[in-house]
Amino acid sequence: MNAPTAALGSTVPDTGDRLGRAGLSAALLADEDALVTALIGAARFDTEDRHRIARVATKLVEAAREGRHAQGGIDSFLAEYGLSSEEGVLLLCLAEALLRIPDTATADRLIAGTIGSGDWAKHLGHSDSVLVNASTWGLMLTGHLLDWGGDKSGDLGARVQRLVARSGEPVIREAVRRAMRILGKQFVLGETIQDALDNAAQDMRDGYRISFDMLGEGARTAGDAERYGRRYTAAVSAIALHAGAPEARTDETLHARSGLSVKLSALHPRYVAAQEPRLQRELLPRVRELALQMRDAWLPLTVDAEEAERLDLSLSIMEPLFADPALSNWNGLGLAVQAYSKRALPLIAWLAGIAEKTGRRIPVRLVKGAYWDSEIKWAQEAGLAGYPVFTRKFNTDVAYLAAARALLARPDSFYPQFATHNAHTIAAVADLAGDAPYEFQRLFGMGAPVYRQVVEALQKPCRIYAPVGGHRDLLAYLVRRLLENGANTSFVHRLADDEAPIPAIVADPVEKAVRLPEKANPAIPVPPDLYGSARRNSLGLPLWDDATRAPLLAAMSEVLDTPASAAPIVAGQEIDTADGMQIVSPHDHRVLVGTCALADDKSVDAALDAAKGAASEWDARGGAARASILERAADLFEAARPRLMALLVREAGKTLGNAQSDLREAVDFLRYYAAEARANFETPVTLKGPTGESNEMSRHGRGVFAAISPWNFPLAIFTGQVAGALAAGNAVVAKPAEQTPLIAAAATRLLHEAGVPADVLHLLPGSGETIGAALVADGRVDGVVFTGGTDTGKAIAKALAARPGPIPKLIAETGGLNAMIVDSSALPEQVVDDVLRSAFDSAGQRCSALRVLFLQSDIADPVTEMIVGAAEELTLGDPLDYATDIGPVIDADARAVLEAHKEKMRAEARVLFDPQADQALTHGTFVAPAIFEIPEIGVLQREVFGPILHVVRFDGNRLAEVCEAINATGYGLTLGLHSRIKATADFVAAKARVGNFYVNRNQIGAVVGVQPFGGEGLSGTGPKAGGPLYLEAFAVERVRTTNLTAAGGNASLLAAGGDDS
Repeated sequence: MNAPTAALGSTVPDTGDRLGRAGLSAALLADEDALVTALIGAARFDTEDRHRIARVATKLVEAAREGRHAQGGIDSFLAEYGLSSEEGVLLLCLAEALLRIPDTATADRLIAGTIGSGDWAKHLGHSDSVLVNASTWGLMLTGHLLDWGGDKSGDLGARVQRLVARSGEPVIREAVRRAMRILGKQFVLGETIQDALDNAAQDMRDGYRISFDMLGEGARTAGDAERYGRRYTAAVSAIALHAGAPEARTDETLHARSGLSVKLSALHPRYVAAQEPRLQRELLPRVRELALQMRDAWLPLTVDAEEAERLDLSLSIMEPLFADPALSNWNGLGLAVQAYSKRALPLIAWLAGIAEKTGRRIPVRLVKGAYWDSEIKWAQEAGLAGYPVFTRKFNTDVAYLAAARALLARPDSFYPQFATHNAHTIAAVADLAGDAPYEFQRLFGMGAPVYRQVVEALQKPCRIYAPVGGHRDLLAYLVRRLLENGANTSFVHRLADDEAPIPAIVADPVEKAVRLPEKANPAIPVPPDLYGSARRNSLGLPLWDDATRAPLLAAMSEVLDTPASAAPIVAGQEIDTADGMQIVSPHDHRVLVGTCALADDKSVDAALDAAKGAASEWDARGGAARASILERAADLFEAARPRLMALLVREAGKTLGNAQSDLREAVDFLRYYAAEARANFETPVTLKGPTGESNEMSRHGRGVFAAISPWNFPLAIFTGQVAGALAAGNAVVAKPAEQTPLIAAAATRLLHEAGVPADVLHLLPGSGETIGAALVADGRVDGVVFTGGTDTGKAIAKALAARPGPIPKLIAETGGLNAMIVDSSALPEQVVDDVLRSAFDSAGQRCSALRVLFLQSDIADPVTEMIVGAAEELTLGDPLDYATDIGPVIDADARAVLEAHKEKMRAEARVLFDPQADQALTHGTFVAPAIFEIPEIGVLQREVFGPILHVVRFDGNRLAEVCEAINATGYGLTLGLHSRIKATADFVAAKARVGNFYVNRNQIGAVVGVQPFGGEGLSGTGPKAGGPLYLEAFAVERVRTTNLTAAGGNASLLAAGGDDS
């Protein structure tokens, strides 16, 4: 592989505050109520100041509205097509997809499904803006191709649907594309830097400065990063040539000149916290070279802000640049600070310290923040203790004012740059700053009417942040801008809405925050409360935060200093049997993880006897009592995070992120099944029936369940099986995978500690051929819950069927030959991210993992190239090293099977990507990821359980055949689809016979209680784990019917039928 291999036996990083950023870490997930209360004190104005600011803000709004009516522009467009309207959302969908679609058939389907569902006619003539009416006319053009002067009874959407469905004429596609281009040109200054400079000439003559933003972010491949880097370099040369030599090399001259904004994620394909050492080697020199170019030309360079998890990474790249002697005496290196981040003020304080240390005056662009919706979702998915951003917009506005005061208070350290379109914020900043040197900034295409007044009336300098690039590179930027400024609550949207009252628009956000007793938004629960009162979300740690990860790794290292142990646990006693084995780490067989004593016939017999005797009493405790025990177990699991994660990494070969996910899933199972037991197993359900009798149904455990779990999720699936059986009222005899008994033993001990009676839960480590077979064949076992291979599942079913007496229950989740379908409307960058994660996460050792990728032929070449390029950047190595993307496969047998399959593919398929694992990894069972192109899915006869992806091309008009081919495999576990066309998603959903269907996302990591997991056909029996029907499979239902009239008469009926007349 091209990427460096993570070192074996990685060291634990220093737990000290090595970069002096303790204040940032402490504020990362700060309590919003407490933080906003503190910020109010820092941001609040007295009454006289508030009135003065309101008067200035009112004048700005009045003048801006007048100017908007005269000129129009994107502000008017947002008013007409804001995200509050269905059509605004449809435009967003089109902007994301249409310009990238190479084939006309898919473009037609997108237009039919998107434009046809909007009522565009109602927008025509509503605005005086030429942009709005030109765009609407382009969208309506399809309607004019119908008998426009004839039948007026049908709505425009229906007519568009009929026309596109009938003809798909090129003129329709061109009309819609032109409408999209009209929209795009309002956001992009030019497709090339020279075009942008030419188009900006008038703004520059009017006194505006420009910060050119070369569109393109999140490089996926080395080629992407190199291409973006060349564009930045060329842009510097062009801007320098246009600007000419500076009159003097002073700060005043520097900040009066146009400059460049850069996203570091565009300059390296692995701009993530886990790759910081590599980025120091590879990215830092690139950024330094760019900074040197800007210094030589005496131009300002701003590093844009990105997602919260990348802030520390950005600072680690910038800190050595601030201290670089070669960049001294040039105060042009700056960065953006996001006010919606709870770390904004600690970041400003850290930057002030850097400025003092280096003698610099740092330009700081203060922005509100553009990733808010994503940050909220990511925090919820990650189960963080809180949010890294504020949950109310006006809290961000409060933080912005507090940050503005902090910047203005240190003129020796900062050159403040206030990026905002909000009239109140502009007026407040102008009032605070007085004659201090600073500038305002606005986005190209937005806020022009407001800033005309800023420049002309307030006489304040303004810089325009202007994207440069082709429409294909516009989409990520455009989506953020529409989401940020198209929402009903945004200033841009309300300014463009003539019905919005000016006093409300210019209201002081600080006073609004003061009036609310609850500062955080109650409509957005903190991640731990995501599921309401029924259960608490499992806690996830932000591993990308050094201050969080370092102590966790230190605690894990301490755990691993002492080898772990496992043994049969029967009635609470750990039995030292004659037979045992050593457990070595799959990443390095020289590393001893622990030892395990193996169960024998005597321990199996004792466990089954004890379980059989204890099952009835456990069932009689009721669902609520059992739920309380499982909830205590969940808390104990979280408290034992270092121990459990350490074992998951070393015994199972999981990376740090995968180990945390495994732990979180186990905790979710415990809490979800506890909630289900409390709701459905505590009291009987009353069933309606004829008068004079009562009918009640109660649920009870079946008796004793054998739980046979796999090694790929040795904590989550083990715990899920055991918790499900326990919650339903069964005793459990658990047989973990022979590769991972240490984790199972640790989990069993915690369950006993939580209160599960010793004779109710037993652990029998050993092989499937001996211990598993003995449990399946024993008549004391009333049911089997199994996760593993399809062949083993079939063998268990046959063995159970052959037993005399009652038919035991079998709950089986088996393998999958999982596919993903990608059509030409999909966003390639998102496809690449989701394909790599679905195929190679956990070294491909997931039941849900992607095995076969179907790519529409029209996009197959470029998408394949991007996937291969991104795969080349992955790191194979020690899973305890945070830099590792792919760890080992579980053992030598698994590796042998996978390498044999690779050899077969080399002979029979087209090799797309097939690197060799580094020689440093020979002591472990590593398999390098590989990608092969095959003619059809039928080439694969069974599941390939490892990091091997197969690609199949398909014609866009043969989607039905693709679905049929997937169904023909007999497996039905997971299926992914990437398409921007809802009709396509509906079609695939109707055709495919799979348990879990994922649209426009990866297809792994099903969340308990949110995405119940399980398949059909060769992929399992159901019901789905983590779903509302799962516990039912572990239970029997008993109905009690009582004749209430047996004692003489039906009193309730007589009372109801009484007649007083």
